[in-house]
Amino acid sequence: MRKTLLFCLILFLSEGICNAQPDELDNLKASLPKIKDSLRYIDAINRIGMLMYERNVDSTFYYGKKAREMAWRLRYKKGEADALNNLGVFFDLKGNTQLALRYYNDAYQLYKGQKDSVNSVQTLMNIGMVYKEIGKDDKAKQWFKASLKQGKKLSKDSIMSLVIYNYLLLYPTAFSRDSMRYYLNNARSIAAKYKDERTLVAIGQLTADDRIAHGNRTEGLALLDTTITEALNKKLYYVSMDMLIDMGDQLIKTDPVKAAKYYQQGLDISEKNGYLIYNELLARKLFDLYTSAGDNLKASVYGKQLIRLHDEQEKINNESGVDYLDYALKEEQIKSLKQRSKYQNVLLILVVLACFLTVSVLLVIRHNLKRVKHLNKQIINQNSQMRETLIALEQSQNDNTRMMKIAAHDLRNPIGAITSLAGIMLDSPRDDEERTMLEMIKEASQNSLELVSDLLQTQFKTEELTKEPVDLGEMLQYCVSLLQNKAEAKGQEIKLQTRSLTVPANREKLWRVMSNLIANAIKFSPEGGIIDIQMAPKAESVLISVKDHGIGIPPEMKDRIFDMFTDAKRTGTAGEQAFGLGLAISKQIVEAHGGAIWFESSPGEQTTFFVDLPFAS
Repeated sequence: MRKTLLFCLILFLSEGICNAQPDELDNLKASLPKIKDSLRYIDAINRIGMLMYERNVDSTFYYGKKAREMAWRLRYKKGEADALNNLGVFFDLKGNTQLALRYYNDAYQLYKGQKDSVNSVQTLMNIGMVYKEIGKDDKAKQWFKASLKQGKKLSKDSIMSLVIYNYLLLYPTAFSRDSMRYYLNNARSIAAKYKDERTLVAIGQLTADDRIAHGNRTEGLALLDTTITEALNKKLYYVSMDMLIDMGDQLIKTDPVKAAKYYQQGLDISEKNGYLIYNELLARKLFDLYTSAGDNLKASVYGKQLIRLHDEQEKINNESGVDYLDYALKEEQIKSLKQRSKYQNVLLILVVLACFLTVSVLLVIRHNLKRVKHLNKQIINQNSQMRETLIALEQSQNDNTRMMKIAAHDLRNPIGAITSLAGIMLDSPRDDEERTMLEMIKEASQNSLELVSDLLQTQFKTEELTKEPVDLGEMLQYCVSLLQNKAEAKGQEIKLQTRSLTVPANREKLWRVMSNLIANAIKFSPEGGIIDIQMAPKAESVLISVKDHGIGIPPEMKDRIFDMFTDAKRTGTAGEQAFGLGLAISKQIVEAHGGAIWFESSPGEQTTFFVDLPFAS
């Protein structure tokens, strides 16, 4: 429900946002240096801040804060109101609904003071939706009714279709079916009058849901499918997200295979366009669907994606949101103190000049000197607090960077596999459309590999492991299947001898170790080489070996091969780049499992890496 509310809130925050395209954002950024008029510049950065919420909501905060400071300095009330609206978006998406209400209300008061009726109606609606979000339905309805009442007085009533739509969407049970149809037709006629295509498409979804809810399921599903097609044809990708989710939810019990296709289509669009608030929601739905169907292999794919998305989003929310709030509050305090200090300094100069006129002014000067000293002391204390805050922010950034590099390293092998598969498929006859798509996949994965390479510059820290029973034979077979194409590209053969042996381990981290060792064997083996992978059970542990017949490890590098950021690294036999992180990370993971990792090598002939893992925790 929270995702739906956020969608509704963001969709209608500013007039014209519905038709925003990525190229508008790029054009606005490119035009900023050319804008000489200060008020137009404020309008431009406010618009950028609103468009940035889909990519990076922290940028919405940055541009909103910058626009507010400029508008306040220039006394540009419209720019200040728009900036406050943007800050409301930021704090609502960060989960701080109280601050969101504060900024929306401040924006409403400014719009009201300027007699900007359209934006006043809009902010009243926004406040109502936030109250709905926090479960205060009585207040939410109160603000919606105020918005409807004020909107009826508008000469240009384009905003009213949005207000009616949101009210019907959030409180469908508050209306009889006849009332629902009346208001839907009213909203549709207003949207058609102003050629608001996005609202017309959204109303189509609401109409379809109404038919499904009142016994016309077949007709309603057909209308919903038609509405989805219309939204995608018009490139209304963001509004199509809830439609695709809605269709999947409607079909999940009767046709789960078809439901999965709608969920997957939504996830593909979300990832392509950077709709961060939908990635986790759709990954969760696909994970639950395949888990219920007993398809553990597909469920595991979405499970890993879900865990990664959840952890990253939670870390951003916990760190970035609090830090930005703390930074903003302290910055406002310092700005206020500086303004007061400047005023007092001016006043002091005037008093010094006036001291030659009367003796009584000397008393005023003395009084003001004391006040200035007190203010300067406060400024010094505030500057000290700001330095501490900046140090904390820097440390937080460093921690975040380290975590990001680890995630980047894990992505190398699967992205490399995607590149190889795309290349192999391009070698066979394909029609133009397929070749275009495959070339796009190959180019995108190659670009991703380059990005990952740039990110791998940090240190790994092992966290507390959550262990479960893991079948090592099955895991090794899975690793080999992922890397088979990479080996075939170099004409290599992977020989795997496994058996079903279970150890307590963290599946994802142990998979990282095995994939890294096999990928290294492929990297440092010549064309046509053979890679042997074996398992040997012992009394209390199992020994896994990965042997290649490649370039080997020179004696001078043996003592540094497991060091973090070691300089003991070389390019692969086909020029593959080495980063010096994989073996250090693998060693930490294996030791965290109570095991050991080592190697034996003959330079120029072969290298064998051994991993010994205990059967018991």
